[in-house]
Amino acid sequence: MDVRQLTVDDLDAALDNRARAFGPADPDDTARWRKMMDEILPQGRYLGAFDGPRLVGTSRIIEFRQWWHGRAQSMAGIASVTVAPEDRGRGAGRRIMQATLDRCAELGHTVSALYPATTPLYRGMGWEHAGAQLKATFPAEALRTLRGPDVKLRRMVPGDAPEALAIVDRVHAATRACGPLVWTEASLRRFLGAYDDFSYLADDGFVIYRWDGGDIEIDTLVAGSEATARALWSLVGSASSIASTVTAPVEPDDPILWLTRERGHDKVDPTRWMFRLVGLVDALEGRGYPAAVAADVAVTVSDPWRPANTGTWRLEIAGGACQVTPAGPAPAYGQAPELGIGAMSALFAGVSTGALRRAGLMTGPAGSDEALDAAFAAKPYMLDYF
Repeated sequence: MDVRQLTVDDLDAALDNRARAFGPADPDDTARWRKMMDEILPQGRYLGAFDGPRLVGTSRIIEFRQWWHGRAQSMAGIASVTVAPEDRGRGAGRRIMQATLDRCAELGHTVSALYPATTPLYRGMGWEHAGAQLKATFPAEALRTLRGPDVKLRRMVPGDAPEALAIVDRVHAATRACGPLVWTEASLRRFLGAYDDFSYLADDGFVIYRWDGGDIEIDTLVAGSEATARALWSLVGSASSIASTVTAPVEPDDPILWLTRERGHDKVDPTRWMFRLVGLVDALEGRGYPAAVAADVAVTVSDPWRPANTGTWRLEIAGGACQVTPAGPAPAYGQAPELGIGAMSALFAGVSTGALRRAGLMTGPAGSDEALDAAFAAKPYMLDYF
């Protein structure tokens, strides 16, 4: 079984595999998918596993930036992972994911994330549960009444993509966000050109939403101030004469949960995602940390799929940054806890050392646990599903 980058000639087979894995797509979705391939194929971001000439499995790597405590780094969003039904159980999934991980590194991504249809394959190769996309449902009428001081809003068009991305960066940096991703400008332009999406822009925020039957579903709402948050949420809620509810992705501590007058029965549904460090050193040094935390600790990490990540690493954390250097075998640098790459990825994403130890994912001396928890503290979330 060989793995290589897909070409235009492979698209019919890839589309067939996609239909067998996720169900047939309607003609409009298929046309959009083929158009998207014009951008993805030349970048080598769509891989296929072949048994001779026959396509067995696929995976797609989406280019993102992901924010971690106020700093963004290159993230691979892994999607469209398929294995033909007749080939499942033959190791094709593991082969395609190993090649995907290697390709993520070649493309310069330091971290990766995916929304799993099944967990064992990904967990067995170093991805671990980290966060969720949280979708909350609100009465449209409750949002309509949020309007505060007048905020200038205008309809957003594809040409506004650079301004929208700049807003996202400012807001996530200021809030020291952990987990949210940022699409490329080309991708955002494509979304803003969709006929069924409605978008509005303010100086420090924007909203993209669509009708879902008789109700409204928000794709993204980002606001850097109370006034803009009130303006955007109330704009969507102004459809309350027709829409009963509004469903939206939210942060774990989203301001809307404090802005609404009635919050007796939150309805928040999580869709969980998994996370993996691709390049351990670059990921740790590219992450932000609490400025008040100073620590000099070591961790011993094993990663059989990316051997360069394996070793005992000294982490010097100060001033919101981390410097990573090899520490040699554990005795050369005192007492170092031991983690597989999955556990290290979960720790990076804010999963506590206590949880990791009780799950059997972290062993060895516990003297640095409190410092590690303080350094990696996070409530990771995503606003986007991919």
